[in-house]
Amino acid sequence: MGVVNPVRKWRGYSKPQRSELYLRWSLYLMALAPLPISLLSNTSTAENQGYADAARVALVIGLVLTLTTLRAYRTSLDHYLARPSDHLRWLALNSGVAVAGGWAVLLLGPRGDAGADPLPFSAAYASTILFSAFGPVAVGLPPRWSATAGLAGLLATAPPMFLVGINPAAACGALTFTAVVMAFVGCSCRSFAWLQSVVWELDAAREAQARLAVAEERLRFSRDLHDVMGRNLATIALKSELAVQLARRGRPEAAEQMAEVQRIAQESQREVRDVVRGYRTADLHAEAIGARAVLRSADVQCEIDLGEDADRLPLPVQSVLGWVIREATTNVLRHSEAGHCAIRLSRAGDRAVLELENDGVPAVPIPSQGSGTGLRGLRERLAAHDGELTVPDAGPGRFRLLATVPL
Repeated sequence: MGVVNPVRKWRGYSKPQRSELYLRWSLYLMALAPLPISLLSNTSTAENQGYADAARVALVIGLVLTLTTLRAYRTSLDHYLARPSDHLRWLALNSGVAVAGGWAVLLLGPRGDAGADPLPFSAAYASTILFSAFGPVAVGLPPRWSATAGLAGLLATAPPMFLVGINPAAACGALTFTAVVMAFVGCSCRSFAWLQSVVWELDAAREAQARLAVAEERLRFSRDLHDVMGRNLATIALKSELAVQLARRGRPEAAEQMAEVQRIAQESQREVRDVVRGYRTADLHAEAIGARAVLRSADVQCEIDLGEDADRLPLPVQSVLGWVIREATTNVLRHSEAGHCAIRLSRAGDRAVLELENDGVPAVPIPSQGSGTGLRGLRERLAAHDGELTVPDAGPGRFRLLATVPL
């Protein structure tokens, strides 16, 4: 088994993982607080027999409490970050060790009725293990429950202080100081956990944004490909059929029609490349002229009235209305047996209104009348410009489409 390179392992972590590792070890270091105090107390009380028993017990309690607190921090933070954990069991065990340790140190320390002062060591150490054990509680439980648990720990530690003869005023002062330190430790630990959850939420939001961007790009590509190829393929099919009929009759115009098919196919290749690059825009006048030519080749009389303000429209508005004309022309060729089609552009206040109406619609409802892929794509295009697409009722055998875009 190879030796793990810590530097390489650290570089392999993502930024949220590095942040969590830093915050976790910040909490773990807080769990080590009772241990150095226990070691110092044993060193400083070696010659004082009144404190010797309490110091030895404090060392054992410090070791046990450090291990349980580390585990309690780990499981509580996992619970806060919505990961599976058994934090309640470890919180109960850790709190029990802290309260039992406080009782043991206080009862085994010097007694006030023997002429000694039990406050400097016993009460201080009991306070230390209480706020050390309160950190995981503040992380693993909601604020009101953690505050209740902290108050219960203080009340549970108060009786032995009075049993060993500590002055009531001094005992109350020690408990008040402990409560203040517990509140500070609890807020700090809870803030660490909250900060880590925010880091993970931001990372999840960034990933979701990236996925949405990819999905939006896929929709854009499929929409553009549909809009580009739909009319061109319909025109190719129409002209190919016309060329076949002319060829069967021995008419020389068949070659002209096939040359037109070839030109449209080459133009389609160029447009598909532009779609892939994401740079293609639709020109309003070009689309209108193309729609008239295609519809007339299909024996559909086409009337187009763009008005005098078409050139003064913003370029994005012209582009999106050009797409509407392209898709509407495709629908006329594919889904109707139209003999007449009208395309009119007008201005209503601060909005441009493009209207398309044709006849020859079959009695059976067709998908293009409000639910087809092409119209859905147009709605998405118009929505990007705060516009909307509607398909009002135009009467039997007729189809009407309205596209409005704010200027």
